[in-house]
Amino acid sequence: MIVLALMVFVPLYITFVNGFKTYNEVATSTLALPQVFQFKNFAVVWKQINFLGVFMNSLIITVTSVAGILFVSSAAAFQLVRRPGLVSQIIFLAILSSLVIPFQTMMIPLVKVAQELKLINTLYGIIIMYWGFGVPFALFLYHGFIKSVPRELEEAALIDGSGTAGVYFRILLPLLKPITTTVAILNSLWIWNDFLLPLITLSSKKNQTIPLASSVYFGQYTNEWHLAMAALTMAIIPIIIFFLSMQRYIIQGITAGAVKG
Repeated sequence: MIVLALMVFVPLYITFVNGFKTYNEVATSTLALPQVFQFKNFAVVWKQINFLGVFMNSLIITVTSVAGILFVSSAAAFQLVRRPGLVSQIIFLAILSSLVIPFQTMMIPLVKVAQELKLINTLYGIIIMYWGFGVPFALFLYHGFIKSVPRELEEAALIDGSGTAGVYFRILLPLLKPITTTVAILNSLWIWNDFLLPLITLSSKKNQTIPLASSVYFGQYTNEWHLAMAALTMAIIPIIIFFLSMQRYIIQGITAGAVKG
């Protein structure tokens, strides 16, 4: 456990510490603490990459994408579990089959289709793509969890006059809180830190996300490591705070429903 913890902590330490150094210090003493903390690095990054703008792009994309994934996958899982049969099984397996397809094999077809549908270089376009890539795994988690929810609760609500939508929003969603939190955390971490999909779909500077904007410090001839580390530090602080505040729900959500009564 100590070795695994160090594998995670050391890269974070290197990123954070080197964000406060000069370029020469980064090159000569990567692991050492800075001689003088260079807070100006963060001011330079804030201005050069328009950090507030790219931060808002990342926030909009992450929040909207995760919200869509949660709604679509939970609603779909509800219908697939509560309407068992051959059709539901085929749909479920067809969606899950996309999990075994490497993203790299879909890059060129994805760009071609996105161009035809006018989704390239737009925030709503990349959000729709994240919905497509995020729903299968979320559907898998919701599907297993909903199986453990007693059907009698829903039947009682239907007897009391509630419709299917009422059962979903008033009865099922509150019970799905543990798995919903888990799915939200996992997808937030993925989308916030994703670089490849924004790289191939967002060419305009005004639509860049934080990881994409930070790549400006890595060029063919120069690598401004001190500014890059400052940018990465600013990028990971919000998601680390989010993760630390929500991490206790991850195991709770994944294991909930593993034991059926």
